[in-house]
Amino acid sequence: MQSKSFTPEMKAFLISIGSVSIDPSLIPQVRGSTAGPGAGTSSVFFRSGEKRVRLSIKTDSPLSIQKVEGEGDVGVFYQGKELVRGKLELALAHCPDQAFITLCERCIFDCKYCPVPKLQGHVKNEEEVLSIIDEVLRSGNLKAISLTSGVETSIEGEVERVIKLLPSLKKYNVPIGVSVYPTGDCSRKFHDAGVSEVKYNVETMDREIFEKVCGNLSLDYILDKLKEAVQVFGKNRVFSNFIIGLGESDNSVRNGIETLAEMGVIPVLRPVNPHPLRADDCFAERPSPERLLKLVKLEAKILERNGLDPRLAKTMCLKCTGCDLVPFIDL
Repeated sequence: MQSKSFTPEMKAFLISIGSVSIDPSLIPQVRGSTAGPGAGTSSVFFRSGEKRVRLSIKTDSPLSIQKVEGEGDVGVFYQGKELVRGKLELALAHCPDQAFITLCERCIFDCKYCPVPKLQGHVKNEEEVLSIIDEVLRSGNLKAISLTSGVETSIEGEVERVIKLLPSLKKYNVPIGVSVYPTGDCSRKFHDAGVSEVKYNVETMDREIFEKVCGNLSLDYILDKLKEAVQVFGKNRVFSNFIIGLGESDNSVRNGIETLAEMGVIPVLRPVNPHPLRADDCFAERPSPERLLKLVKLEAKILERNGLDPRLAKTMCLKCTGCDLVPFIDL
């Protein structure tokens, strides 16, 4: 497994583990994730060449990051052997080069893999949001603003929370991405208010699993809103997180990717992140590197056939690429 280059196989291996131990003195900035299945965790971003990976910090991880020779250089080690060498990236607001902000860290829904309903965190006001963006701007690394949100009291309320905030973001003159649970004609409202891209998450395309883990939500409704979003924003501007590791078959993943791609939606294949607060609530197992590579290679073929390209993304997860193996970027 030892290699000094960041190959697709290497990134798949690191993602399959998903965590790393590290001396705190090496960390440029610790930011706890407040969104989705990764909520409540601290992480680091490691970059080698043009590729990056985000790893949660765990003291008992089989991976470790250590200082090596070279200014600012670190290495990722596994069982005492250096796998790949690179640098740690500053992530002032969830990920490098973006102000990626969770507006509401609470949720009334109870998706069984997600800790957010258990954590019931903070709800940011406009002043707090602008303060975070200004911090990233001062660092010289503000290339996009991405907004996501749980659901404090209603899905309509979260859409309105975003709509009210958008006029204050125009002054930054960077692309804006929004990821919320969609309502009504929110895609048209977002587009008219200056949003560049949207992400409405299907979570899983296996209907039986969806009913078990996201029973309070409607997969058909989300698919309808994704179709509407493509009509408003166009192809290559609409995305959807698609969790891998909830017990779905490879065949259901293939069918799900094809369904979304034929609509003009780019799926983000997101390895599940089992959380202690959700232990035994549902099946959740990080996919093997071999499975990740197989599914992403399959996705690449389907995206190419449908004229979709993740490299065109301006905001959110596909612009960051830290948590996922991304077609045409990582392989």
